[in-house]
Amino acid sequence: MSNPLYGQFGGQQTNPIQQLVTNARQLKQTIQNPRAEVERLLQTGQMSQAQFNQFSQIAQQIVGSGAFK
Repeated sequence: MSNPLYGQFGGQQTNPIQQLVTNARQLKQTIQNPRAEVERLLQTGQMSQAQFNQFSQIAQQIVGSGAFK
């Protein structure tokens, strides 16, 4: 059942999981070497070591949970 407010305001309902998969595929196409990209972000200050640690923990939880197996 769609939300009538979306239609009224011209928005479209999207499946958040499908949107995540689409975004991941686009990211995979733009970043050929993820390790180099992370190193670049750390070196340029666009990502702090604390942010990296936080994202690393989240990634380990996702991989460890079997979500992508």
